[in-house]
Amino acid sequence: MNGHSNGKISNTVEDYNRNEKKCFGDLAVEMKKSAVICEQEFSRKKTEDESRLPAIEAAYSIILRELGEDTDRQGLLRTPLRAAKAMQFLTKGYHENVNDILNDAIFDEDHDEMVIVKDIDMFSLCEHHLVPFFGKVHIGYLPNQKVVGLSKLARIVEIFSRRLQVQERLTKQIATAVSEALQPKGVAVVIEAAHMCMVMRGVQKINTRTVTSTMLGLCREDPKTREEFLSLTMR
Repeated sequence: MNGHSNGKISNTVEDYNRNEKKCFGDLAVEMKKSAVICEQEFSRKKTEDESRLPAIEAAYSIILRELGEDTDRQGLLRTPLRAAKAMQFLTKGYHENVNDILNDAIFDEDHDEMVIVKDIDMFSLCEHHLVPFFGKVHIGYLPNQKVVGLSKLARIVEIFSRRLQVQERLTKQIATAVSEALQPKGVAVVIEAAHMCMVMRGVQKINTRTVTSTMLGLCREDPKTREEFLSLTMR
């Protein structure tokens, strides 16, 4: 009896170890594939950025001269180049898309209660004046048998905020991207932001905040669902 039982246990352990090795092996292969894709994408973007850098740098030199500055003085010698690189970074979202970012991070899960990630830091550039606006993004969705890695919601925010934007469009783009990727029962996005075009120039109202929202699916149609999201985020 004991010998037979020990044999069964031994076989079970061997099967478990074999399956575990296979799972880790498959995971390692997928991670290598992802790493190769990311490296190729980074190399392509870097090559594109470098090819466009001289023209952007020259444009900043012209702007500085037309403002009355001396671009040959020590403090400004490399400013056009630094400004060009900074602008490329601030608008890097043009070279990214949601499918690449999600990278197979959508999982089957039998969870039907709201998932919320709040207080995601957001920095963007107003397309009207090319000055910053920044604040917090709150995202919630009602899963429909699928969930996404939580950090990916922050990455989606990064894709669309790193472009020339208006807050209203940014809010809708984030909500639409989550909806298309997950096909959830509902999506809600709220952004609270301060706009430097109102603080540094124009009316110069320092304490103003702009709040925008986009509700899709049940988050729009069901008042209780919408209220739940707002009560959990707007505190």
